[in-house]
Amino acid sequence: MSFSVLMSVYIKENPSYLDACLKSLAQQTLQPSEVVLVEDGVITDALAKVIDSYKQTLPIKSVKIKKNGGLAAALNAGLAHCSHELVARMDSDDISLPIRFERQVGFMLANPDISISSAWIEERDQAMTGSIVIKKLPAIHEEILIFSKTRNPINHPTSIFRKTALLSVGGYPLIYPEDYALWALMLVNGFRFGNIPEVLLHMRTGEDFIARRGFNFLKKEIVLLKYFRSIGFFGFRESFYYFFTRFFLRISPPNIRALIYKFSR
Repeated sequence: MSFSVLMSVYIKENPSYLDACLKSLAQQTLQPSEVVLVEDGVITDALAKVIDSYKQTLPIKSVKIKKNGGLAAALNAGLAHCSHELVARMDSDDISLPIRFERQVGFMLANPDISISSAWIEERDQAMTGSIVIKKLPAIHEEILIFSKTRNPINHPTSIFRKTALLSVGGYPLIYPEDYALWALMLVNGFRFGNIPEVLLHMRTGEDFIARRGFNFLKKEIVLLKYFRSIGFFGFRESFYYFFTRFFLRISPPNIRALIYKFSR
């Protein structure tokens, strides 16, 4: 089965992380038909060198955007260049386990009613040597729908979707976090979801990941909350719960926030 991998890189990416990411794609038991790699604005020579070094190993299709416009805009631009119906996401600093695409493509072929799915991820430190937590999600659509009212129901770094389904709702909304906004929009439009209860990717996070998500992050979540209400995804009860839990989390000290984050995973 032919499928595309959709990625984006920008100037602040770490070349060694990108190298490890692309290496994990080259080691897949089921190789992608193409890797659509969007250069979101001007990138460094070091990043360009890493990309060039894999063009003989991976079927990389470069898409260059002159000015950095953010992840959502970059992914929408890359989506237009994806040649295949099945599209798998990959972030430039994560590592896919060798069987990832074999498992996920097989799942999508066996479940033609599913438009979007993902798998569990293991969040690790910056060096990828220490495990922090495994981010688990419910597996079946009905449970995912309930879960989505309080938490993001799809692990974006391991997501795989049908291109026509995403295009039918207009692609990624240009807000942050763009993935949660997109999943909500797809659920409102009746698309069915699924998840594989298996770790298929190591995600590079680290302690600063929690620290960055303080009170200032709440502003982005309020914008997302307004979006959810505008599309009919949230009613009053869901909106109240979402705001209250996020407000409490964002005003908490970093050490308390880290504990809550780990427990909720």
